Amino acid sequence: MSILKSMQDTLTYRGRLQINVTSEITARPVPDATVQISYTGVPDSTLEEVTTDTSGQSETLELAAPPLEYSLNPQIEEQPYSEYTLDITAPGYEPMSIAGAEILPDVTAIQNVQLRPLADNEAENVFVIPAHTLYAEYPPKIPEDEIKPMNETGEIVLSRVVVPEYIVVHDGSPRDTTAQNYYVRYKDYIKNVASSEIYATWTENTIRANVLAIMSFTLNRVYTEWYRNQGYDFTITSSTAFDHKWIPERNIFDTISVIVDELFANYLSRPNVRQPILTQYCDGRRVQCPNWMTQWGSQALGEQGYSAIDILRYYYGDDMYINIAPEISGIPSSWPGYTLSQGSSGDKVRQMQEQLNVIAGAYPAIPTVTVDGIYGPGTAAAVTKFQSVFGLPQTGTVDYRTWYKISEIYVGVSRIAELT
Repeated sequence: MSILKSMQDTLTYRGRLQINVTSEITARPVPDATVQISYTGVPDSTLEEVTTDTSGQSETLELAAPPLEYSLNPQIEEQPYSEYTLDITAPGYEPMSIAGAEILPDVTAIQNVQLRPLADNEAENVFVIPAHTLYAEYPPKIPEDEIKPMNETGEIVLSRVVVPEYIVVHDGSPRDTTAQNYYVRYKDYIKNVASSEIYATWTENTIRANVLAIMSFTLNRVYTEWYRNQGYDFTITSSTAFDHKWIPERNIFDTISVIVDELFANYLSRPNVRQPILTQYCDGRRVQCPNWMTQWGSQALGEQGYSAIDILRYYYGDDMYINIAPEISGIPSSWPGYTLSQGSSGDKVRQMQEQLNVIAGAYPAIPTVTVDGIYGPGTAAAVTKFQSVFGLPQTGTVDYRTWYKISEIYVGVSRIAELT
C-alpha cells in the first residue's frame, strides 16, 4: 500500500472518467458490465467498481490526476496525466483489460469499449496504451511536400473532397507487414489521434487548430490515395514518422470530442489547390520544424487569444483558409442547414424522428417519439436525452453536431440490424 499511498499523495488534482460499453457485433449498448478501476502498475489497488446502465454507460467518476500546470507548461518534465487500468467483464462477452488509460485534470476522459461475444476460448483481450506523444520519445515526422502531384501517373482518384465514413489504419510503419489493419470511423480516428497528439487541457482554439491540421493531413491521404497508389491496402498509418499517432482502444477526451463533432467536415486549403493541404507539425520542444505548426507553440498562441485560423496562419502562412467538404459518406441525409427546434416541421424533422426511434430501440433510456414531422416537447425531450447519452451539449435542439451524431448512431444500429 506504500506505492498506492505515495500516488494518492502526489496526485492532488481531479480528472473525470466515463466508460461506454457496446457490443462489437451489434453496436448496441452492453448493460450490467462490471468495470474495475485500479492504478496502472498497482493491479491489486481497486479504487472503484462500477456497473453500466441500460445505455452501456458508467457513472462519471472522479479520479486523481497530476497538477494542471504539468500539461500547460512545456518546461515541466513531469508526466501530466495519471494512468489507470480498467478491467471490464460482462455476461456473454470476452473480458477486456485496458492498461494506461490517461486521466488529465479538469477534463473528462471517455473510454469507449467494444466487447466481443464469448467464444469457445475465454481469452482476455489485453490492451496497453503507450505514453502520450508529447511525453515520450517518438520518431519525428519525415518531411513531405504539402501538396501532392496528382497528374504524374494520370490517376486522379477523386474529383472532389469526400469525408469518408471509415478509414483503414495500419498500426505500424508502412512496410511493416506484421502490423494489423483496423477499420475505424473517420470521426473516431480524428478524436483518437488528437487525444494522442495534444493535451485536452489546452485552450479551445488551440485544440481547434490542431484538429483542423490533423483532419486536413488525413483527408490529403484519403484524397490522393497516397498509400493505395503505392500498392498498400490501407489509408494511413499509426507511425509518427509517416503520419499521426493512433492507438487501439485508447481513451479520448470530452473537450476534443465536441470540437471534432463540430468540425469533422472541414479541412485546410490554399487558393487554386483542390486537394486538402498535408499540414505537417511537430511538438516544438523536443523537435523543431520551421514552416510547420508546433504543438506547444500553438498552445502558447491560444493562451494569447489567437483564433484557430490565426494560429494556423501564423505557422502555414496567410493564404491558408478553412474549407468544407461537399460530401460526407455514410449518412442518410445531410443537415438541413439550420437548427431544428420546437416549432420546426417538415421532412427533415420526420426523418430525424424516425432515426431517433430506431436508436431508442437499442438505447431504452431515450424515449420514443411520435413520427409526425412536428418538433414538439416530446421530440425535444428525446433529443435532450440523446445528447446526454452521447456527450453533446443538452440543448434539446438539433444543430449540426447533433444531426450528424444521430445519423452516425442510427447507421451503426440499423446497419447491424439489417445484417442480422
